[in-house]
Amino acid sequence: METKNTRKTILVVDDDQRFRKRLSRAFNRRGLESITAGNFEEGLRAFAEHRPDMAVIDLKMPGKSGIELLGEALKVSPGSRIVVLTGYGSIATAIEAVKKGAVSYLTKPADASEILGAFDPDKTDTADLDLTPPSLARLEWEHINRVMADCGNNISEAARRLGLHRRTLQRKLQKFPPRK
Repeated sequence: METKNTRKTILVVDDDQRFRKRLSRAFNRRGLESITAGNFEEGLRAFAEHRPDMAVIDLKMPGKSGIELLGEALKVSPGSRIVVLTGYGSIATAIEAVKKGAVSYLTKPADASEILGAFDPDKTDTADLDLTPPSLARLEWEHINRVMADCGNNISEAARRLGLHRRTLQRKLQKFPPRK
């Protein structure tokens, strides 16, 4: 019988059930004990109960966000190392995640190897970094999301601050972020 101390534990918190299960299986194949949760409440319970060595938290989930979970999780399980994973990456949310205690921030799609590599503090290989400046469309998208975060996701207030009509802002927010 295997004891809890022989395998490192990793918690996967993502609202996408298929992605969560696939990632969990991939971590199990790599010798980790995988725990899953589908939202803020389940994730917080899992942090309190299991105190995982590592965790992967999705940024955007129904209800409370992954950033909110990050802060609460580190209160109940301060030894956990957390990577924030998102399909809607921006500089503003990356900075916020790291300030709140995340060891890294990755954008989807990311596989289990990339995620595990993000936990490595000695990772100094910069050969794979894309150092090209972001496009104007990408900068606009990041600015809009930063203003939205500053306004507590109040679309009317953000539209006022940006000098846009509310409907125009809603259309811009429905688009996926530009790649570069």
